[in-house]
Amino acid sequence: MDLLKSSFTEIKNAVVSKKVSAQEVTQFFLSRIQTHDKKLNSYITINEKAVDEAQAIDKKISKGEELGLLAGVPFGIKDMLCTKGLKTTAGSKILSNFTPPYDSTVVERLKAAGVVVLGKTNQDEFAMGSSNETSFYGVTKNPWKTDCVPGGSSGGSASAQAARLAAGTIGTDTGGSIRQPANFCGIVGVKPTYGRVSRYGIVAYASSLDQAGPMVTTVEDAALTLEVICGQDPRDATTSSQKVPQFSKNLKQNLQGMRIGLVKEFMTDALDKETQSVVEKSVEAAKKLGAKIVEVSLPLTSQAVPMYYLIAASEASSNLARYDGVKYGHRAEFADLSRIDLDQFYAKTRGEGFGSEVQRRIMLGTYCLSAGYYDAYYNKACQVRRLLKNQYDEAFKSCDVMLSPVTTHPAFKIGDRISDPLAMYMNDIFTVSTNLAGLPGMSLPFGQASSGLPIGIQLTAGHFEEQKMLDVAYALESVSSVKGALPNV
Repeated sequence: MDLLKSSFTEIKNAVVSKKVSAQEVTQFFLSRIQTHDKKLNSYITINEKAVDEAQAIDKKISKGEELGLLAGVPFGIKDMLCTKGLKTTAGSKILSNFTPPYDSTVVERLKAAGVVVLGKTNQDEFAMGSSNETSFYGVTKNPWKTDCVPGGSSGGSASAQAARLAAGTIGTDTGGSIRQPANFCGIVGVKPTYGRVSRYGIVAYASSLDQAGPMVTTVEDAALTLEVICGQDPRDATTSSQKVPQFSKNLKQNLQGMRIGLVKEFMTDALDKETQSVVEKSVEAAKKLGAKIVEVSLPLTSQAVPMYYLIAASEASSNLARYDGVKYGHRAEFADLSRIDLDQFYAKTRGEGFGSEVQRRIMLGTYCLSAGYYDAYYNKACQVRRLLKNQYDEAFKSCDVMLSPVTTHPAFKIGDRISDPLAMYMNDIFTVSTNLAGLPGMSLPFGQASSGLPIGIQLTAGHFEEQKMLDVAYALESVSSVKGALPNV
């Protein structure tokens, strides 16, 4: 079988029927990592026990034991998720020596479903970035054009998946960190509804925004992954008791009766011509598939970027206070600790351990939470966030799913924006609103720029309406000219 083009279902069926062993599948992807990742830098750590994990699945098959939904499917896991016995760094120097004693719920559920963990994928430090250039472990490159960024913060997962250095990957999305790199690398990326997926064991960035999700090759693979990782978790009080549907079995390509909303505020002059053309083609395709197109308005999305960065930085300031060099993680060296006071100890340790972007956001967040500024900044942003959610609720009365661009343009060159934080932050203009409102969103590859870089479209649905979103994506994927396209790595 052609493992480069095989879906999860095909891999699992082949493993279960013994056409190929889980060990052979794992070794195939490990070999691709060894051959190609030198120029992509999509992985931080490779799991030395991956082959052992695959052999354990083969033993289960030989004994006729029950197997999970993704038996024998090798995954790359974003380095934001704790993995028992496997280093978890969050892309930061301050966690460069941290090996968790437990698995995050997402990893636990993937392993229970028979997934083999290939390793930990590169990312922007503490998920703070839109280009994967802030990682302590170096820049990850876009496999379509290696002088371009893969997007961030889940750039390692996107790059590895696009180059097929894994059958599937997991990312996290706080303001677009699954959808934007999925768009830049030409893969499917899904951010579920806030509360669908447990955050237990995921290194916290902004707790009211973070969600983990699949970054894979097809919509069906995304649906299968969601079936595995979604669901209530007693270890995360924010998880919902909503029943998890069998997303993959309910997928349909007929869009008859489906109302697709075009967000008026997102169709702006800021879009480059090729991105606009891909969005327009997807709209025409949806019409031919039977969907009704309606215009919707979300005026407060114009305030989404400042709203997001005030809230996210404030929550990061609080969450990252735990990295002090006392219990675990990087600790600065001192000639004589007895002569150093606690403030000096913290300042040197955190100054060495955190990169400049993380330091910038901590300082911004600390300022927003300080006495006299809390109400003017953080609290005000939270109030406007609620109004934004209300606007989405109102808009979804006239449509089932919204369609929009993911970014204003395809992937940009490495180094182009890293010295201009505001230009980098504006890269999230179409994605952050979804997180602020707690909605599910996804990126679907649908076209290609003249440069050869992928261009995707963004789909957004109401709370816990992932099935509608996946249905539209599945239908559009069936008529996409770039379905299954692979970069020449």
